[in-house]
Amino acid sequence: MNIHHLSTKPSILNKFISEIRDQKIQKDSLRFRRNIERIGEILGYELSKKLAYETLEVTTPLGTKQIDLPKKEIVLCSILRAGLPLHQGLLNYFDAAENAFISAYRHHPNKDVAFEIVVEYFAAPAIENKILLLADPMLATGQSLVAVHEAIKKQGIPKEIHIVAVIASQEGIDFIENHFPENTHLWIAAIDPKLNEKGYIIPGLGDAGDLAFGTKL
Repeated sequence: MNIHHLSTKPSILNKFISEIRDQKIQKDSLRFRRNIERIGEILGYELSKKLAYETLEVTTPLGTKQIDLPKKEIVLCSILRAGLPLHQGLLNYFDAAENAFISAYRHHPNKDVAFEIVVEYFAAPAIENKILLLADPMLATGQSLVAVHEAIKKQGIPKEIHIVAVIASQEGIDFIENHFPENTHLWIAAIDPKLNEKGYIIPGLGDAGDLAFGTKL
């Protein structure tokens, strides 16, 4: 797996990461969503440097100009519901992308910390041999991404996969490295060292879905 860890070098990205972590600022759900969206834009810009391009001719009022433009073969898929603000940030830049949505959540059958990932909904265009951008803001254990990948493979095999996440645990990264194709790219804003006993990232930021859209039952 090719890992692109953006916060290894200080940039304006750090401001947005600090605000989504800050328990005082993150209480403003509108600002939280917007910060996730802005992080998605930054990750999308960096990701764009690794895509395939083709030279096209553009006509201006005064002449023509050849410009290298990305090929129109991208499918942007977000994991519901937490992935929606990140999806929008990526869509702001890849506005010609086709869109897909998939649900995945932790199910606790014994009402304790043990859980399994349940995937119930998937709506997507044809994915076979396309570039798949898979957006999920929190890469904790990595089990959700692996379950989602298994569901997606039943619909077609992408030519290339780019996982886009905001915060990951090192444990989660190690886990998905063993389950995704070798040529997969991971675009990550920040990496945290560990998980707690419930499988949440420490120090992380809490539940991204709840912070963006409110608490759930």
